This record gives sequence, structure tokens and C-alpha cells, in this order.
Amino acid sequence: MNRVVIKLSGSVFSENATKTSLQKYATMLKSISKKLQLVVVAGGGHIARHYINLARSFGVDEATLDELGIEVSRLNAQLLVYALGKLAHPHIPKNLQEVVAAVGTGKIVVTGGLHPGQSTNATSAQIAEKIKARMFINATDVDGIYDADPKIHKDAKLLKMIKLHALRNMLVHESTMAGAYELMDIVALKVIERSKIPTRVIKADVNTIKRAISGANVGTKIIT
Repeated sequence: MNRVVIKLSGSVFSENATKTSLQKYATMLKSISKKLQLVVVAGGGHIARHYINLARSFGVDEATLDELGIEVSRLNAQLLVYALGKLAHPHIPKNLQEVVAAVGTGKIVVTGGLHPGQSTNATSAQIAEKIKARMFINATDVDGIYDADPKIHKDAKLLKMIKLHALRNMLVHESTMAGAYELMDIVALKVIERSKIPTRVIKADVNTIKRAISGANVGTKIIT
């Protein structure tokens, strides 16, 4: 069966999430799973960053803060498992070996972060590499990758595609502190590059994800 990895923005599980909003994602994933095998990686989002910032104020080290963020992402993953019901693998994998074993069941696999110091973007890319996924979809808070920060520059343009080395140059000054990872990070790009994983950055919207899965030219395609 064809396999696809979807990194699902932590914003999907924010304090504004409801039973109805999560069920929309679950229904979409169930529909896609009839033709594809899915691994969904839940991000930590604002809640993880809130916890991390509070813990940092107490002087907690960055490695421990990463572990805290991972725990929040796993709680988000568990919520999605509940929404998916019997179609989901019931347990949240804690490492790559457990992900591979869960994929072997044929069910929808939902996980959070795996390793301290590694973003859920990098985790998703590594999972895609390990299970030989045909596609990695990074479903985020924005429509894709822009040529400038759209929150600051009103004239920022959405890039329909970007070469990996150009994106790497854009990211060289990104923070590596716990909770600070944005659309992509250097580790994720290295994995995508070495394994030539077809990757697309899109809005974490139910219909947009469905269109991306079907091959529509939405968001930003990363060219390796």
C-alpha cells in the first residue's frame, strides 16, 4: 500500500479545538486511509510553547524542554487517535522502531515527537524516509512558504515551488531552541534531500490536505 506522512500543525489541537473540529480531520483521514496508509505526526503547537516558556522561566535546560514539548505533542496525537477510533493504531509510538511496527498493522498511525532536539518536521521526514513514503505533507498554519514573512511584509508572495538549497539558505538563521521550530528546519531538509522525499508545505485545512493527497498543486512544493 502507498504510504503518506502528514505532519499536522499543533494549532489543530489548540485551546480552540472542539469535538466537531477534530472530527472533521478524523473524517478526512479515514476517507484517505481507504486508498493510502497514513502516518500522522501531531505538532505541539501553542500549548507546547506555553509549557516550554513557563518551564524555561524556572531555568529548565533545553534538552528537558524538548522532552516537555514531545509529551504535549503525544497528548495531541492521543486526542486524534480517540477521534479516529478503531481505524487508528491505539498506541502512540515512542521511537522509529515502534512506528514501523505500527505501520505493519495497516491502521492509521498517529504519533508525536520522538527525539529531543528534533522538531516534529524532522521527525516526520525521518518517518517518511524509514517507511519509504511516497509523499511528506507538512500541514501548517500558513498557505505555504513565502519569499518573506507574511506577518511582517504585506507584499510577501507565496512560492508555488522552491528548491531545497534555496530554502536551506532561508533557514540558516532559524532558532534551534525548544519550541522555536517553524515551517521547516535544517535537519528535516537534510533527510528530505538525501532520500529525495516528495514534500509539500500546505495549510492545515481539511480540504487542502485532501487536494494535496490527490496531487493538486497547492501550497509550496520543495524541489530536491
